[in-house]
Amino acid sequence: MKTLPLWSLALCAVVATSTLNGCALALVGGAAAATGMVATDRRSVDTQVADTTIDATTAGEVRRILGDKGGHVTTTSYYRKVLLTGEVPNAETRQRIVSAVQQTRDVAGVVDQLAVMPDEPLSQRADDSAITARVKTNLVNTSGVPSNSIKVVTERGTTYLMGRLTRRETELATEAARTTTGVQRVVRVIDYISDQAALHPNDAGHSSAAPVSPAPGTATQDSAPMEPVQGASTFPVSQSPVIKQPPVEVTPLPPAK
Repeated sequence: MKTLPLWSLALCAVVATSTLNGCALALVGGAAAATGMVATDRRSVDTQVADTTIDATTAGEVRRILGDKGGHVTTTSYYRKVLLTGEVPNAETRQRIVSAVQQTRDVAGVVDQLAVMPDEPLSQRADDSAITARVKTNLVNTSGVPSNSIKVVTERGTTYLMGRLTRRETELATEAARTTTGVQRVVRVIDYISDQAALHPNDAGHSSAAPVSPAPGTATQDSAPMEPVQGASTFPVSQSPVIKQPPVEVTPLPPAK
């Protein structure tokens, strides 16, 4: 029996949330497609698979907790960190969801951006989807931004940027997002990496022993100081005490004037 090459197995795992037919079609695409996917994403194949699994698992937990209580919650995993966005009916439900996600296998940290409020209307969700599409287009068209290494989520006009970026890339991506039509606010959920690390996107070997990211405005051997964005505030997000990861910085930004 012929054995599938490693890239084929990895590709199937990364698109596990698609249909089986979709996976089969992806395999037909050939090694070039898989190589391109890995090369343009700064996560290793293992991390991409882990994020896909985390997305599916946490989404299932959220559905279980919400039941018929109402609520609209989106879970987005990048580099084993989960961003929670959406609306929940009460504070107790919010805490149950956060706790369940924190205890999910391979989750290194949780960024809780849930709001206790009625579900947003479908029209708002449609607007958010359109905003996300426009932001992604602007990122692709912005020189110096590794758009394939950034996840974009929009909730009630707030756009979240997730990724592993240099400070320069972060500023370019932020400007592209905050000047996009419809964006009311930008929140950055970024793991800062050095310029040298950006040249070697495979994160294998760095997930458990990565150095702690410096505070904004401080210089490192591989990066220049980053000027603080006017009106921005930064606060750390608690990380799992079991899995050591670089800290996440969540920086809410005002909309562009």
